Amino acid sequence: MSWHLDRLVVAVGRFASWLWIAVLIVILINVFSRYVLSQGSIALEELSWHLFGTATMLTLGYAVVRDDHVRVDVLKEKFSPKAQAIIELLGIVLLALPIIALMISALVPYAWIAWTYMEHSQAPSGLPYRFIFKSMLPLGLVFVMVALVSRATRCTTYLFRFPRAIEPPYDDRRSVGHPNP
Repeated sequence: MSWHLDRLVVAVGRFASWLWIAVLIVILINVFSRYVLSQGSIALEELSWHLFGTATMLTLGYAVVRDDHVRVDVLKEKFSPKAQAIIELLGIVLLALPIIALMISALVPYAWIAWTYMEHSQAPSGLPYRFIFKSMLPLGLVFVMVALVSRATRCTTYLFRFPRAIEPPYDDRRSVGHPNP
């Protein structure tokens, strides 16, 4: 099951990573128009922030799957793989998932209200359809939650050897894209 969840999150992360090129292009166009043509654009400025935020939110789950996120491993590396899996599982179940669930429950109404009112920028030449960006916030966190559920599944499989024994969950780079690590 975790392999399928990882594939979904990785596919979204890889797709969203192309947004970074769009961010770069929009920023370069904005800088060129502002400093060479002496014509700034509020819409381009907002678009760069919206693309940046969307790319960030949609690639967070990918960072969790690939274990490329920031963590403090000073103590963790001194523990056995079983102790590491227990700590990881407890951290996911008791800390990460409840906090992310709270964030999603707060951000869904935030995006819904923006959609209901067809919220747009307050700047006269700003972007319309702000609900699209605001919807990316909870959506990105849903993918983080899916990635964390996948990690928790791998931890429980490692700890309880059900449905089959697997490698320790901290070595995720080998398992992404392969059903049997």
